[in-house]
Amino acid sequence: MTQQGVRWTADQVLALAPDAPSRKAGSKLGVAGPWSEAGSSGEGTVWGLCKGSGSKPYQTIVDIADITGGAGPAYKCSCPSRKFPCKHALGLLLLWTAGGEAPFGSVPDARPPVWAEEWLAGRRKRAETKRTSDTAPATPPADPEAARRRAERRAERVTAGVTELEQRLSDLLRGGIASAEQAGYGLWEETAARMVDAQAPGLASRVRELGSIPSSGPGWPVRMLEECALLHLLDQGWLHREQLPEALAATVRSRTGLPTSAQGPPVRDRWLVLAQYDTADSKLTTRRIWLHGAESGRTALLLSYGAAGRAPALALPVGLALDAELTAYPGAGQLRADLGEQFGAPAPAATRPPGVRTEQAARRYGEVLRDDPWLDSWPVTLSEVIPTPHPGPASDGWQLADAGGEMALPITPSATSRSGLWRLVALSGGASVTVFGECGHEGFTPLTAWPRGGERRWRCADHHASEERWVRAAHHGARQARRDNATPQRPLKAPQRPPQRAPRCSPTDPRRRIQGSRSSRKT
Repeated sequence: MTQQGVRWTADQVLALAPDAPSRKAGSKLGVAGPWSEAGSSGEGTVWGLCKGSGSKPYQTIVDIADITGGAGPAYKCSCPSRKFPCKHALGLLLLWTAGGEAPFGSVPDARPPVWAEEWLAGRRKRAETKRTSDTAPATPPADPEAARRRAERRAERVTAGVTELEQRLSDLLRGGIASAEQAGYGLWEETAARMVDAQAPGLASRVRELGSIPSSGPGWPVRMLEECALLHLLDQGWLHREQLPEALAATVRSRTGLPTSAQGPPVRDRWLVLAQYDTADSKLTTRRIWLHGAESGRTALLLSYGAAGRAPALALPVGLALDAELTAYPGAGQLRADLGEQFGAPAPAATRPPGVRTEQAARRYGEVLRDDPWLDSWPVTLSEVIPTPHPGPASDGWQLADAGGEMALPITPSATSRSGLWRLVALSGGASVTVFGECGHEGFTPLTAWPRGGERRWRCADHHASEERWVRAAHHGARQARRDNATPQRPLKAPQRPPQRAPRCSPTDPRRRIQGSRSSRKT
């Protein structure tokens, strides 16, 4: 991975940025000007000194082949920033990636300096200690009987909370869905707090989502009734969990909010990092990373959490593959796993997940709903699809249509509002592409795409690119596709440019004098 000619791309480095400001600041430091004594080793370490505002330069080091903590690359910088990676680490990696296209004078192969060696030695010592503790047999709890009584008391509290929630839903339906709009959000927040007291955080989260539906737009009573039905189904699943199959009972416990841990034997494979994106609320930032096993063919989900406004610790370069072990979580239809030991640095791979048609994707999502009715979406790879606007003059949405069929999946409204849609249209150019994303009840959310017979990759998380640039590329791609007779079965409409502010007239412009004369006549 760190050998000559096998360095990362700039897109893969910028995908590690915790936020847009860090991505922008790191891009400015990806040049040789502020750096000195930069170097890299064959073991996967990059280091350098970055000139800052003080008298002493910042000591920055990145362990790309971090096989100790299972959290992607490791960073260390003497700057006061609390972001990981900081702008100096991003700039150093960008300087290192530039060596893949230019002579290796900026970041040459060298021996680590003393300060870098000390940090690496400390990491190796901690890694050895962790490896020894992991191989040691697990010690049973000090008092198994006390642990059993604690679990029983928590189950009793959850049951009491579920019973109270069922009564709340019955009162809502008895009084009519329209009464939810008059009651306001305060009543639902109080109910959610009661679920927290009952140690059922999963129920509390769903209750808060339920309280945000009234007055959320046209059709909110239908959405309210659907969510009430799913919440009632989860309540009944908890009350009758002893009668459920073990896998489904584990899913109910997980959806209710009971903590679970990864179980079973670890699976070692070459895991391709398909996508990575963050979602945030007022209290938590959640990072979702999708992986695909080259040999096992399995799709796995890694979750990492951070405090509000802070990026989670786990970050993996999208588009690379890592030789590692994953341990799955219990539950029907569960794809979540824990990242275990890594056996090398992430490296480029030609592996691509096999794709299906749009009809098969919708059928697959329906099948997994039998195992987990509360599942919002399911990962799937679509092959030979073309991004096209929805047919009809009044529609402003987009869809992914089969290149040789009549079926199509609508793209979710949240995805159509992102700049990444223009990147997908530009990558397609009216021709078919392979798209990985999440298929759910709201439609399909594209996350990564590959053109036919190409190695380029598009990601919805690449917000650092200029949207105007991709709009121009989308127009050019559509024209090129028409010349190549590669247009889809539905005519591809040219994307509309973002609205621009009208240019201001200079004092000597004749239009300004005409406007002034008109205004004077009005007065």
